[in-house]
Amino acid sequence: MKKLDQILTDIPVLEQKGTTAKQIVSVHFDSREAREGSLFVAVKGLTVDGHQFIDEAVKNGAVAVICEMFPKHINENITYIKVEDSADELGKIAANFYDNPARKINLVGITGTNGKTTTATLLFQLFLQSGHKVGLISTIANYINNRKLSTKFTTPDSIKINKLLKEMVDEGCEFVFMEVSSHSLKQKRISGLRFQMALFTNITHEHLDYHKTFEDYIHSKKLLFDNYLDKNSVAIINSDDRNARIMTQNTKAQVNTFALKNMADFKGRIIEKHMDGTQLYLNNNEVWTQFIGQFNAYNIIGVYAAARLLGYEKEKLLIDISKLEPVDGRFETIHSKDNKTAIVDYAHSPDALENVLKTISELQKENQELITLIGAGGDRDKTKRPQMARIAINYSNKVILTSDNPRTENPEEILNDMKKGVPKNREDKVVIITDRKEGIRTACMMARNNDIILVAGKGHETYQEINGVRHHFDDREIIKEIFNN
Repeated sequence: MKKLDQILTDIPVLEQKGTTAKQIVSVHFDSREAREGSLFVAVKGLTVDGHQFIDEAVKNGAVAVICEMFPKHINENITYIKVEDSADELGKIAANFYDNPARKINLVGITGTNGKTTTATLLFQLFLQSGHKVGLISTIANYINNRKLSTKFTTPDSIKINKLLKEMVDEGCEFVFMEVSSHSLKQKRISGLRFQMALFTNITHEHLDYHKTFEDYIHSKKLLFDNYLDKNSVAIINSDDRNARIMTQNTKAQVNTFALKNMADFKGRIIEKHMDGTQLYLNNNEVWTQFIGQFNAYNIIGVYAAARLLGYEKEKLLIDISKLEPVDGRFETIHSKDNKTAIVDYAHSPDALENVLKTISELQKENQELITLIGAGGDRDKTKRPQMARIAINYSNKVILTSDNPRTENPEEILNDMKKGVPKNREDKVVIITDRKEGIRTACMMARNNDIILVAGKGHETYQEINGVRHHFDDREIIKEIFNN
């Protein structure tokens, strides 16, 4: 509980009706969640305008309303506060309500198209295993030390973020590692937060169903470095990415770089690569990791850079990195009794898929065939569908096109879009099976001893979304069941 005038600290108020001398028990932007004594923030969303539900929020018990325009009907018992941008102010209001938890911890944000989850999770594991109290906010799950909390979004809404950060502060967390998506940046979900560090992994064409242009996608990612870091913060960028310098051209933070190819503050080099790991040089120190492929080498160097800049002792860090294990659903290998190898990976963008397939092809032996199973999500960027199929066929001996999360789309139409990327002279290498479980079963049956099966697109996910309903579905469970039988 907090007084309304305290919650409005540093919030530029354009106009006010009613008193701010009120006790507020909770903050909401969903009118259905408003209750007796709460503050309702009316936010204009992509499809719904919260201003239409002010009266409903009041009916449910809200005693104060933040809005960009006053409603026609003014209730004299309710306090109305007009602001310029309620979405932006929501984050600051939530931060004030929860005592600005981001200022009391070392908050580290990781952004980029690929590698966010792996980088954030590995940093969390490193600091947890070294004895620190630490939090994680990620696609796979949120953690407060060893306590796991489920999640549906890469970056939660402003209220949930601050509530979670407050719990982390209360439980003594020193560091919090947080994936920061482009959607959350554009929608101002992290407004009001201050980051001690931000790390940029890479950027490729993705989420254009939402951003429409690549320029808007880049600009959204860039906001993390422009608006949420100060002169005492640290920015870390992958300088091998051609757009990396754009990220930090307006930042106030101290900029550090990591790379495999270009000169950088933290330079890596791949010495050896195998199906069970990679030998690396990290700033001229040799280390063996259990991670496979160049894309994972970038993740490890980024982790090394961030950990060193957060004060991790170098010799201990090299030892601890060698103990780290791959993240769930990220190049996760499953072996059958007859030496077939299935690789489950979250790759659901053209660049991520090509990275995984290129890595497999570099490790593939002469007598091994690669069978790739891939789909594409419904209600998402349609332009990448034929690209995904084309990339799969370029690297694989056989390809099975199947469903991913069709959501509200017809799976057959998604597969027809994908099929457009298959060259006419390669159509005999492609099988279309709408049912994903049957597709996985077919891939496992097609594979000979020692062959490799890549099951891509869903990775750690334990559901398949069809017509708005999430059904239990885990690629890894299905593969193990087939291999064991």
